Amino acid sequence: MSLFPPHLQKGDTIAIVAPAKAIEKHLIEKAVSFFEEQGFRVIVGENCLKQHHYFSGTILERLSDFQHALDDPSVKAIICARGGYGCVQLVDRIQWASQLREPKWIVGFSDVTVFHQRSLLMGIPAIHGSMPLNFEDNTTLALRTLVKALNGTNYSIKANHDPSNKLGIATGKLVGGNLSILYSLLGTDDQISYSGTILFIEDLSEQIYHLDRIFHAFEKAGVLDRIKGLIVGGMTDLKDTAVPFGMSYEEVILSHFEYRRIPIGFGFPAGHIADNQALILGKDVMLTIEKSGSTLKYL
Repeated sequence: MSLFPPHLQKGDTIAIVAPAKAIEKHLIEKAVSFFEEQGFRVIVGENCLKQHHYFSGTILERLSDFQHALDDPSVKAIICARGGYGCVQLVDRIQWASQLREPKWIVGFSDVTVFHQRSLLMGIPAIHGSMPLNFEDNTTLALRTLVKALNGTNYSIKANHDPSNKLGIATGKLVGGNLSILYSLLGTDDQISYSGTILFIEDLSEQIYHLDRIFHAFEKAGVLDRIKGLIVGGMTDLKDTAVPFGMSYEEVILSHFEYRRIPIGFGFPAGHIADNQALILGKDVMLTIEKSGSTLKYL
């Protein structure tokens, strides 16, 4: 079952909330201006600009903002201000009934992958896209695809040739997000079914050896035998041990697909990078990996 949120039209309302780490006021102001320039009305959560230690507010304050945005029938999309850590503290406290009655877009990436997984479990697509924290540094294409994802304009995403790619074509439902978050949800009640999907992954500041650990966990959980294709986005600021692990991150990932014949595309423009182009999770896609490069097309 898929409950597709309605696409936004000019005049529709967007809510900006901060469910995780604290964020500076000027970044929220820039995001408000950006969305208003696109013709949307914007409201900002009451507690969005607060700070409680690391977080944008206490658990109850952050929960209140998210719940209010979810329950407000005038709000058509919820934009998470930034990631960091904190969404998992809220996901089981949120009352999701109104989302099932009137689905709306939940937008973000990184830690927001927690919400995306819950949304996909409910059969509701979500948008893996840039957040106000990053708007100042984003490319024009990153912000343009975010608006296209919200308003339903069809688009595709292309990536340059990468020597580590495995050629092929696959179709399936697009799922995924931040690799460390997906790993943290394996075996929990927020693990989705990966059968017949195209899996997108990205990550930030991970140790290369830890990527190998993560992929062993996905392998042991049966995920790698169920997916039909793999998209590798930004693997940003990866670290190695003092005594090097001895493999690049590409080699680590490919080592887990030596006997699995699925297309794999590296270097996709999504993740903790400036060119963080929006991905509509939960939508059927075609992944084409050719010698000239890769294309992700919505069906």
